[in-house]
Amino acid sequence: MHLFRRTLSSIRLPTRFWKSAHPRPTLTLLLSHRSPRHYFSSKACTGCNKAMPTQSSKLSYSEGGQLPSDAPSWAVAASERIREKMAKGLGTTAVPPEGVKRVLLHSCCAPCSGAMVEEMCASKVDEVVVFFYNPNIHPKKEYDIRKEENKRYCEKIGVTFIDCDYDSDNWYERMKGMEFDPERGRRCTECFDMRMERTALYAVENGFDAIATTNATSRWKDEKQVNGSGFRAAARYEGLKYWAYDWQTDEMTLRKYEISANERFYKQEYCGCSYSLRDSNDWRKANGIPKIQIGGESAGLGERYFTDPLVDAAEESQDVVDEFFAQANEIAEAGRDVKERKKRLSVYKDRRKNEAHDGINNGLNNW
Repeated sequence: MHLFRRTLSSIRLPTRFWKSAHPRPTLTLLLSHRSPRHYFSSKACTGCNKAMPTQSSKLSYSEGGQLPSDAPSWAVAASERIREKMAKGLGTTAVPPEGVKRVLLHSCCAPCSGAMVEEMCASKVDEVVVFFYNPNIHPKKEYDIRKEENKRYCEKIGVTFIDCDYDSDNWYERMKGMEFDPERGRRCTECFDMRMERTALYAVENGFDAIATTNATSRWKDEKQVNGSGFRAAARYEGLKYWAYDWQTDEMTLRKYEISANERFYKQEYCGCSYSLRDSNDWRKANGIPKIQIGGESAGLGERYFTDPLVDAAEESQDVVDEFFAQANEIAEAGRDVKERKKRLSVYKDRRKNEAHDGINNGLNNW
């Protein structure tokens, strides 16, 4: 039986509080099926990897050489580095900021959380807590799918999960005037700021030393943009630190998708907000691709669940990501002119999220 404990006021506050230097808390639920200290002693965190058994027949984190004979070169190299690291008994190279013992990790979704939680728990920290605050995700059905999957995964590995308010009204208010900005544009900065400000506030109110975010693991995000929001949020409060690290290495990417395949995580087809959903569907329509499906057992395109670590990781290679975003500003410049926007969206034709030279031509929906 899980213990739910209401920790903050259930009153939703006016938008002005989100713009203020010290926004007030909204409804938060704390999920913890055992005492946090049971899991978050130094010994428990060091053993976090053991709580995530690898079951893939194609790839093993601790035995990185076990790859298919036709595996791409980047995966072979990453796998070899993983094998060497494990052979030397090095659980992680992620070193927390000096003096940090308690970390509040903002999580956008379960697929982005797996490898990052694992690395953090293997580091020299006493406590890692997952904080789910994502009022940008639309519609509510998609939000609930991502949240519940994240919650289930945290329960499985024994990590405390904090479920924060779905504050979508304030999110839309804060995004006014940026409805047609591109991915990685001003709207994304504002969105990261809003979520990290809430994370920082909760961290300070509950005695955490540092904050971090799983948004930093995705190559579809601008690492500098994500980290900038984290540093700004932490700077609001004396003594609070933001844990910046290269969470986008080939090793981390490979491990992230191994966990996602082992857990059969839901494969989302767009970033999360209604504007991302709109633009993604516009591009699909312009290119004769089925529209995005929310939930259910079938995706609009590709697989509904993660199943193959190599295919999933290859879809997020740096070359593919850079190419996909190369023309983003051209689409944004079209603004509210629907016909012009559709015309500009045609630049995404053939800009697939995969690597054709590796023979990978399915998926296309991995965010």
